[in-house]
Amino acid sequence: VQLVESGGGSVPAGESLTLSCVASGSTYKVAWFRQFPGKEREWVAHIFPGRGAKVYADSVKGRFTLSQDKAKNTVYLLLTSLKSEDTATYYCAARTEYGLGTRPQDFTFWGQGTQVTV
Repeated sequence: VQLVESGGGSVPAGESLTLSCVASGSTYKVAWFRQFPGKEREWVAHIFPGRGAKVYADSVKGRFTLSQDKAKNTVYLLLTSLKSEDTATYYCAARTEYGLGTRPQDFTFWGQGTQVTV
């Protein structure tokens, strides 16, 4: 499965952005991670495309929202009330088989990343 992210950019604090992740095939779980310079990738949220269940990290709960367009095999991450500390490279990741966990190594497929600067 290939993942292609888009939608990053530079915005003032308080504004919003929508990131998109298009998958070339079906997935079991799709997650968003972010990486700050010099840090490990941090799990942000994930969705189970089949049943639509969503889980968020506490740090973004209430500000970030996942959605999907099944027909387009696309998962969206709406980032609202952005803060300077949200500045990072955001990655889409996926796995095609059952599996728990939110560590980077729990996901098989990765996109190239998209930069968000606040």
